[in-house]
Amino acid sequence: METILHTILNEIVNYAILLFEYVGVIVIIIACLRGIYDYVKHNPDVRLNLAKGMAMGLEFKLGSEILRTVAVREFKEILIVASIIALRALLTFLIHWEIKNEENEKGKS
Repeated sequence: METILHTILNEIVNYAILLFEYVGVIVIIIACLRGIYDYVKHNPDVRLNLAKGMAMGLEFKLGSEILRTVAVREFKEILIVASIIALRALLTFLIHWEIKNEENEKGKS
């Protein structure tokens, strides 16, 4: 019984990881396409909108990496997942910092 529940949990986690990864990629693609459109239309908020879209996509991808820790079996895999989480968290932090600076600049104008 325990192995069946473990197998079911692994399958659910694997599908959730795929779902979050795909949603993250789709959000980033849509944000980039919108950024191109805004750039062509000379929208002054192009950087802010692009940064917000990228941050949202990275947060979905970060969620998938956190879920991936459930399926980790070896210490080497934990180190790899932890380093990926750290890099994505750093990217998310930098993008949020950029958004904050951009909004402050926009507020001053």
